[in-house]
Amino acid sequence: MLRVGVLSDTHGHYDERIEQLFMGASHIVHAGDIGKAVPAIIGRLELIAPVTAVTGNIDWNTPLDALYPLNTTLTVGGARIFVQHIGDLPTRFFPQLPRPLPQVAICGHSHIPLVQTYNGVLFINPGSTSRPRHAQEPTVAFLDIDDSGAAHAEIVPLVMTRWL
Repeated sequence: MLRVGVLSDTHGHYDERIEQLFMGASHIVHAGDIGKAVPAIIGRLELIAPVTAVTGNIDWNTPLDALYPLNTTLTVGGARIFVQHIGDLPTRFFPQLPRPLPQVAICGHSHIPLVQTYNGVLFINPGSTSRPRHAQEPTVAFLDIDDSGAAHAEIVPLVMTRWL
């Protein structure tokens, strides 16, 4: 089984507990709103596992536009994953997905954690590691891909203990 760490909306802040949680991950996905501390955030994540990142609305019209795309599709462990910062609830995000459909669609932006399957696609919003909304604590997500390529996800609370 492969484990993918998923985070979003760091807004330039990084907590060392992210490293502890993502240690052993095969891949990490950052779903945008990286913020200004890019070398600290992306660089530290890259020490754990390969990172795929997209820009979010706070990253647009900044130097991050040259480093990261608005959206991307990647394959991990046989699962096709689409990543874009601004998504929506699955019923509204589904029509925006590329065809052929990915198995997994990841977005951020709302800061509200979500794991839901809709029309055969697993939708994940990991919430925010820095500014959660409607949640007790900051969150990340894990995407697990088994040997058959089936994907499962869970939201994991992250208590912010120290900013970088």
